Parts: sequence; C-alpha cells; structure tokens
Amino acid sequence: MASVLVVEDDQFVRSALIRHLTDASHTVRSVGTALEALREVAHLRFDVVILDLGLPDLDGSEALKMLRGITDVPVIVATARDDEAEVVRLLNAGADDYLTKPFSVEHLSARMAAVLRRARGGPAEAAPSSVVRVGGLTVDPLRRQAELDGAALDLTRREFDLLAFLAGRPGVVVARKELLAEVWQQSYGDDQTIDVHLSWLRRKLGETAARPRYLHTLRGVGVKLEPPAAAPPGAEPPR
Repeated sequence: MASVLVVEDDQFVRSALIRHLTDASHTVRSVGTALEALREVAHLRFDVVILDLGLPDLDGSEALKMLRGITDVPVIVATARDDEAEVVRLLNAGADDYLTKPFSVEHLSARMAAVLRRARGGPAEAAPSSVVRVGGLTVDPLRRQAELDGAALDLTRREFDLLAFLAGRPGVVVARKELLAEVWQQSYGDDQTIDVHLSWLRRKLGETAARPRYLHTLRGVGVKLEPPAAAPPGAEPPR
C-alpha cells in the first residue's frame, strides 16, 4: 500500500485513477492544479506522485522542476506528448518514469510497482555495505554517498543507484537490458532513459561521451565503469 498524490485536472480521468488506486488499497489524495500539488507535497508525505502535464495553471514540466526543488518523492508523469525531445525533457526535469496517454490501469500499476520498489530499496541499497573504490571514485552504498577525488558528488537517487551498480562491477561491460532490470527494475524500457542518466553522471564526473574517464559505452553492447588510464609521462592533463 502506498500514499499517492494524483495531479490531474480532467475530472473523468481523475476519478478513474482515484477509483483504481483505492481499489488497489492505496491511500489517495488528488488535486487539479500545479500550485495545489506543491502545497500538498510541502505539507504531507507521499510515496509517489502521478503528474499530468496538461494542467491549467502551470506547464507540467515546470511544475515537475518546482516539485524537485522541495521533495525527492518519485514522480510518474502522464503525458500525451510522446516525441523523443519531450521524453528527454521530462527526464532532465526530474521525472522518475512516464506514461503516454491513453494508458491502461494495468500499465500504471506496473510502473508504480517498479518506482516504489526502487524508492523503498533499490539494488544499490541491497548491495554489500563495504565502500567501493575505483580509481579516484569512492562509493558508499550504505550511506548512499559518493566522492570523486575527495569531493562529494551531488547525485539524485537514480544517478547514485546507476553509479553504485556499475562501480560494484569495475571493468565489466553491463548490458543495457541488465541495467534496466537491476537499476530500474523493469523487464523492458527505453534506452533513452539510460542515456540521459549516463549523460548526467558523466557531467558530474567531469567527463563527456567523447572524452570518457570512468564511464565507457560500447555501442550495441553495454556500459562499463573502470578507472582512468594512467597518462603517459609528460602528457598534459585533460582540460
């Protein structure tokens, strides 16, 4: 059972979602505007938020960014916009998952279950509690802290889970399907989700896809994390 906030201005859709979630034994509160949603999460604790993008007072993606400013609650975005640029924009804004309208209640239930499993104890938290060190990178799964060359990394929950999973297998190429299953706990999904989070991680690790240091993508195979190669004598450090 979970505490769910439904943010949806269409009364018919809203009622259907409330009925389905209540029948599934979840505790549900609902609002029809972004500002009401912000007030709700500021005063109450929820396990997951289902956020419609077509709200009357504020664009849903802007509402998502504002939500991320005050809470780390998992957010599933419901949108009728299914183009690639929109998906990337939602993930960049902090969405944990998304559903394209129209969607079935079974699809919503499956996505909610996956998001709740991750939030309540993902694979990184179930890993051994010993600190992992790969080159200048240090990952502490128990405390959910990561450092690079002694400086703390500011990571989201999903970024940390992805980094911890790869750091626990240094030098091993991990297939995208395995990342979806183990980090996202989904048997299927869009590679775009992985690419976006890898891009965020690279930026925070001070590297790019063109000039990788720790994260290496093998096209058509998967991703591996390994310590940077030692620079040859006299070589200039990367800028």
